[in-house]
Amino acid sequence: MKAKQLSIFLENKSGRLTEVTEVLGGAGINLSALSIADNSDFGILRCIVSDPDEAYRVLKAAGFAVKITDVIGFSCPNTSGSLALVLRYLSDAGVFIEYMYSFANGDVANIVIRPTDLDACDRILEERKVDLMAASDLYRL
Repeated sequence: MKAKQLSIFLENKSGRLTEVTEVLGGAGINLSALSIADNSDFGILRCIVSDPDEAYRVLKAAGFAVKITDVIGFSCPNTSGSLALVLRYLSDAGVFIEYMYSFANGDVANIVIRPTDLDACDRILEERKVDLMAASDLYRL
């Protein structure tokens, strides 16, 4: 099941992440999950938020470079080898994962992935009965 993720490009300077969180907080938008990757010139904040379309609008209005990307979320047991099993399903089918981030909460691990082929990934995970997360569930975590 596909969900919308925001990718926000940030200059590598103090306060930019704070500005993003202030814009989102001021609009009543909650961050459910996030990941930051950086290089020497800029960072990319990838995040799942409670209202991705409104977040996109307010961030654009505040001058941020932002885009919406489809991702897939799923849950698996927070035990050794559980994620490896799901990733094996995908790699055996030739699905390449561009990036991934995850977070555990007790006995459950929640994973967000960006595969190169969203439809194939979704189909494989459904066939293997992986616990896919509806977009609405991801937005509310």
